Amino acid sequence: MRIRPYSLQNFGRGDRPPEKPADPAANDPFQNTDSSSARKIYTVSQLSNRIKGIFEDTFPQSVWVEGELSDPKIYPSGHCWFDLKDAGASLKSVIWRENFQKLPFRPEQGMKVICCGKPEFYPPRGDVKFIVWAMEPKGIGALQLAFEQLKEKLQQDGLFAEERKRPLPLFPERIGIVTSPTGAAIDDMLKVLRGQVSVTLCPARVQGQGAAEAIVRGIEQLNALGNLDLIIVGRGGGSLEDLWAFNEEIVARAVAASKLPVISAVGHEKDVSISDLVADLRAPTPTRAAEMVLAQRRICLDRLRVVLEDPVFGRFDEWLLEQKEPLDQIEEDLIRELRAPLLEAVSQLEGLEEQLKLCSPQAWIAQEQERLNVAQVYLTQGIVRSLVNDIDSVQGFAGRLHALSPLAVLNRGYSITFDENGKIVREAKQLSAGESIRTKLHRGQLISRVESIEPE
Repeated sequence: MRIRPYSLQNFGRGDRPPEKPADPAANDPFQNTDSSSARKIYTVSQLSNRIKGIFEDTFPQSVWVEGELSDPKIYPSGHCWFDLKDAGASLKSVIWRENFQKLPFRPEQGMKVICCGKPEFYPPRGDVKFIVWAMEPKGIGALQLAFEQLKEKLQQDGLFAEERKRPLPLFPERIGIVTSPTGAAIDDMLKVLRGQVSVTLCPARVQGQGAAEAIVRGIEQLNALGNLDLIIVGRGGGSLEDLWAFNEEIVARAVAASKLPVISAVGHEKDVSISDLVADLRAPTPTRAAEMVLAQRRICLDRLRVVLEDPVFGRFDEWLLEQKEPLDQIEEDLIRELRAPLLEAVSQLEGLEEQLKLCSPQAWIAQEQERLNVAQVYLTQGIVRSLVNDIDSVQGFAGRLHALSPLAVLNRGYSITFDENGKIVREAKQLSAGESIRTKLHRGQLISRVESIEPE
């Protein structure tokens, strides 16, 4: 696209200033004081609409304006308002949300830009604003500027830090690839990897609208499988526009968030994408990425091949026989040298074992156990003797108590008489004729009535 800058003074058709009238006062109603001619009087709305018509007639098509961004503000609605300035003038401008979202870069204070749009006069407020449809940074491409802006942002977020990058597994067996299934890149990688490792391809668009989202889905799906060792993300060469999906922020953050190590292989060796800077390893081409996957395996195989080519493996039995005699001699020397120290050590260990037995807690425990057993016997015998003595004493006290018991007296033929109130009758005078009495015998009792009282 050829950019044709306009200055704010080019208001005439064909970029020419309007011709000045011969007499400015002739067409100015405020300068015409001739009372014989009627003055043309406009209302504010009429004059505003007239001015609006002049704008529409003067700028029927879009114009390109070069200037410097001043105080750009992005509102929640998504519209971006700013002033477009140069050394001599300032023009209020706006780019509506639908066009602002298409910009590949973010407008910033002081940025030199070239804007395509149309000036408009807004009668309700009486102001002029420049409606911007497209914007390009001056002196640097829009995509390149967007690349530098995102690079700086991710750098500050730490996504390029070397300490967060992981080494590749030494012997990967299962890898995932996110790329186009029909491009040359997948063919080049499979030529290297086929027969060496298991490959899971996650097809994705790598160019055009929706490519960045497809690449992100591919990375997430391969991580979700849970049985892979690493991921390759990439495509073949192309222009900056062709490779742009790998410069999108969502792709960079998906690469950084991957649980599996990621190799980024985008374009040719001269091409460097944002995903290259974020990935754990950058490969200059897709083919080189496949070679990096197998690099450690090939190093080990090459070393093994060198070892197997040694002449010793061609006459292995002879080599073993040659080594047997020196080994036998070494064995005899070791036994001879070690015998005396070993015997001395065994003798010392036996002496220490006897000393340990004397100091053993088991011997002390056994001795104390014997003392406890003897004490237990003495204690038991003392308790038995004490119990026998106590039993004899109790039996003696029981005999004496029995002898003094009223029941024993009754057993010898005596009885006890109680009056009606249950008191013991000791004298006949306590009773009266006709009173009931109760007589306690050795076995049983008698209930009777007093017939008469005989004094002593």
